Amino acid sequence: MAVINLDRVTKEYGRTTAVDGLDLEVESGEAYGFLGPNGAGKSTTINVLLGFSKATGGRAEVFGRDAWGESTAVRERTGILPEGYALYDRLTGREHIELANDLQGADDDPDAILERVGLDPEDRDRRAGGYSTGMTQRTALGMALVGDPDLLVLDEPSSGLDPNGMADLRGIVREELDRGTTVFFSSHILDQVEGVCDWVGILRDGELIAEDTVGGLRRSMSAESRIEVRVDEPRSVAFDGIGGVTGHSVDGTTLRVRCRDPGAKGDVIRRIEDSGMEMRDIKIQDASLEDLFAAYTDYESGESENRITGEKRTAEGPA
Repeated sequence: MAVINLDRVTKEYGRTTAVDGLDLEVESGEAYGFLGPNGAGKSTTINVLLGFSKATGGRAEVFGRDAWGESTAVRERTGILPEGYALYDRLTGREHIELANDLQGADDDPDAILERVGLDPEDRDRRAGGYSTGMTQRTALGMALVGDPDLLVLDEPSSGLDPNGMADLRGIVREELDRGTTVFFSSHILDQVEGVCDWVGILRDGELIAEDTVGGLRRSMSAESRIEVRVDEPRSVAFDGIGGVTGHSVDGTTLRVRCRDPGAKGDVIRRIEDSGMEMRDIKIQDASLEDLFAAYTDYESGESENRITGEKRTAEGPA
């Protein structure tokens, strides 16, 4: 069953089209990474699917219910961490969880929730007006978890978190997935969803321009790996027959090889070994996720549309 189903959803503000004919499905129990640069229309889409804003055209359904007409029923089953969420300055962290309990009709233990999101015990009874950005984000995430939601919507959830906080966040997402929760994770940073999300969709100018796994995005962009081997005495090496090798060069005692197939890296290194050269050092550099993301969302080069070959998802996987 699709928990989220957007069918040709459009949202316009006067002459500005924030979301343009968006088709998107998120299945029950999966984590979907909703990616795009700032201003791409991610938050607008979230506002539509949660019933905070009415779509100009198309249909948005969550749990099989109309997102606008039955928004209260949708939000009763949804935990929400909005982008830039502000706490009440006069309330403590513990009181925020108690407030969320009241709003959700839940009876969760505030200390257990705050422990889970990593808010230190000495900070739980402090007023939130003195919280750091990271403490605010942890508390807001705790509020989203109250009531064991069936759907968890996270809009730029790592904002303000340090590396430890981001690791905690990924751990929480995995725990929720193990419980069967559906997670909709919106971000402008691709590597934050790697290892967490089953599928990712990339939004640009309100349109979904790619949808695949992170690995599938890499393959569709033909992202190159670079192998750099320092040897004692360089010799001529032929890499014929190794699929995916796109070029090689020699610079002094350093051999550099480029390949598009990750499986070719071992074959390249074995070929160098077989040539009789003694290897002193090996460095392998894969295309970064940020480079990949930039290639998809490049506004200026005019090349990205031609390079996008990711396949549209079907119920069974890529088409």
